[in-house]
Amino acid sequence: MPSLGDLIAPRRMGRDFRWLLASSWTSNVGDGVALAAAPLLIASMTSSPILVAAGAVLQFLPWLVFGLHAGAIADRFDRRRLVMFANAARAVVLAALCVFLVTGTANIWIVLAVAFLYGTAEVFVDTAGSTLLPMIVKPADLGIGNARLQAGYLVANQFAGPPLGAFLFAAGSAWPFLIEVLCVSLAVVLISRMARTPVPPREEHAPVHTDIAQGLRWLWRNPPVRTLVLIILVFNVTWAAPWGVLVLYATEHLNMGAVGYGALTTASAAGGLLATMSFGWLERHVSFATLMRVVLSMEVLMHLAFALTTSGWVALVIMFVFGAYAFVWGTISTTVRQRLVPTALQGRIASVNMVGVFGGMVLGQAIGGVIAQFWGLTAPWWFAFVGAALTLLLVWKPISHIVSAKPVSDPEPDPVA
Repeated sequence: MPSLGDLIAPRRMGRDFRWLLASSWTSNVGDGVALAAAPLLIASMTSSPILVAAGAVLQFLPWLVFGLHAGAIADRFDRRRLVMFANAARAVVLAALCVFLVTGTANIWIVLAVAFLYGTAEVFVDTAGSTLLPMIVKPADLGIGNARLQAGYLVANQFAGPPLGAFLFAAGSAWPFLIEVLCVSLAVVLISRMARTPVPPREEHAPVHTDIAQGLRWLWRNPPVRTLVLIILVFNVTWAAPWGVLVLYATEHLNMGAVGYGALTTASAAGGLLATMSFGWLERHVSFATLMRVVLSMEVLMHLAFALTTSGWVALVIMFVFGAYAFVWGTISTTVRQRLVPTALQGRIASVNMVGVFGGMVLGQAIGGVIAQFWGLTAPWWFAFVGAALTLLLVWKPISHIVSAKPVSDPEPDPVA
């Protein structure tokens, strides 16, 4: 009988995968702690809705500012070392925050500056980190590898981290961030045990913007990957429209209260954990094309169900199902992209994808806020239902071409003028 370690990280995937998985899970514990502690810290320093919202905005603003550059840089250097350096930078920034908190000199502007610097380093961690799995496991194992990374995110970031962060913050404002420093530092040590990753070939003197342009041209000329990125962008716009006002929808429309609103997030994480642990079975028995169509169809139905329900209990069930299919989609879309993108371009294409994710969220939340203001709290769900349904009709057939596409070789570097 295989051990628990072999079930989580099969031996065939190698020692490097285990070090990557351990580093990712450890880092996610720290991020989960901050997920609860950071908003509590900001709220303890200001009652201004604008400043509180600024803390949330700073979670994705660095992606829009530095995302494409992070992808180009990840394709220039040893990606493992880049993850180590960026995580070390996160630890230094958090350590400085702890000093400010312990000495009583912290204020809202310092906290917001720390949030931006931390978020910027996280862009480089996530971009370079996303390129490591295709470099250390076989293409056939990418699905199970991504599922295990997703499971760690759910357990550490969504389940264990936030309650721990809230408990530690109650004990003292510096404690959760000190624990996060330790988690991020340990993640550096764990990933350092991986073998050194090869540096992708590139033109030595090409400027960063040239590398970015090369990645964008490759994406535009590759219909399967381009379509996949566009699907993710559009579905993030429709998803974010109602999600931006979810707290009002839950507390005012469904009358669930603050505890009920929190339960929605927990239900989503529970569904996601079940799905990621079952991904190996799904991958063996159902084709990726079928799974993608089923998942996107469920997204359409989810929006419709939320638009129609007035029951908090029904909403919890819907959210559980949402978590299940959403993390299946995340695992499949990442796996398909990693299989199709050449090694030398993994960083740039991953960064374009993430910029699309966060750009879609910004646009969707803005649209959802306006719609809810003028037409009520269920109106964003109707917008999302119609938008997602139309998009699904357009991509139904191309999904087969995305899944059946063959990987292409690494591109030649562009000549430098």
